[in-house]
Amino acid sequence: MWLQKLSVINFKNYSEAELSFSDSVNAFTGNNGAGKTNILDAIHYLSLCKSFFNPIDSQQIKQGEDLFMIQGTFQKDEKDEVIYCGLKRNQKKKFKRNKKEYQRLADHIGIFPLVMISPNDISLIIEGSEERRKFIDNVISQTDSQYLDELISYNKSLMNRNALLRQIAISGKYDPALMEIYDEQLILSGSKIFEKRKAFMIEFREIFNKHYQFLSEDAEQVELVYDSPLLSSTFSEILRKNIERDRILERTSSGIHKDELNFTIHGMVLKKFGSQGQQKSFLIALKLAQYSFLHKNKGYEPLLLLDDIFDKLDDARTTKLMKMVSDKDFGQIFITDTSRKRIEEIFSKLNVSVNIVDIEKGAIVVS
Repeated sequence: MWLQKLSVINFKNYSEAELSFSDSVNAFTGNNGAGKTNILDAIHYLSLCKSFFNPIDSQQIKQGEDLFMIQGTFQKDEKDEVIYCGLKRNQKKKFKRNKKEYQRLADHIGIFPLVMISPNDISLIIEGSEERRKFIDNVISQTDSQYLDELISYNKSLMNRNALLRQIAISGKYDPALMEIYDEQLILSGSKIFEKRKAFMIEFREIFNKHYQFLSEDAEQVELVYDSPLLSSTFSEILRKNIERDRILERTSSGIHKDELNFTIHGMVLKKFGSQGQQKSFLIALKLAQYSFLHKNKGYEPLLLLDDIFDKLDDARTTKLMKMVSDKDFGQIFITDTSRKRIEEIFSKLNVSVNIVDIEKGAIVVS
């Protein structure tokens, strides 16, 4: 699977652009703010129906315009697949595959798998547990459509239960039988999500360790630890035990929506004790493990997007990373960098051809 063509209209800082790609390495070079990352984000839209950076679709429309459009042509199973995404202000986003509109965007997730590595990934380390749960959910959802459905069901049930808790606080009337019905709905999907997350982490942890050891040359001892309240109690016991607390807080205080993924280095919290270089290597290993997991479970290579990847990486780790992703185990790659010369030198040393596109102020520079 690879992306042959991309066209955008009124997307972020682009009025209009059309690009054709190599099935191996593609690089976008130009100054900061030129629009290199916006091309990666357009590709992200085609795969995952949303921006990597901003969840508000209307904010992707170029200032002063009323709509944006992204269209790409993938080659998959020796057939062309045309994917379209369009949004008009104050209207619902439209997503089409070969001119047929999706009724549910969830049905598109996983067909064209993608992994993006970006400086924004630092949020996985420094932000709260929600960011790390999103990471787990993103990986599993691209390989298991039922998982995404269970997530949607769980979030709906959680919203309903929290609404009931607020209603109880206002009215002062508590109906245990009605709460039990809401609990059963939450437990049904929540227990399935927990089992899938637990099984995923067993496989994923091993893949991650291999990638980090390669990048760091076994210099550091790192670990991923999955933590969930369901590891020590059943979901029904957790809800029953916390019901009084939930009534006081007017929300469901415990469940799989509180799961955590802990990052450690030499047994210590990575956020506090890891250097910038170690944190960067950790995040890259995390995303490369995501790539390997998707490749193994989908049976074909995902797209790999590397945004400003050379920032905070020393030359040795940069060379190792580029050597790794240029290997036969990786498919189509998209890279952004401020230096065309650096891209040329790195891939020349690796004897790998690269398609370089220069970008300037939201426009493709034709040389």
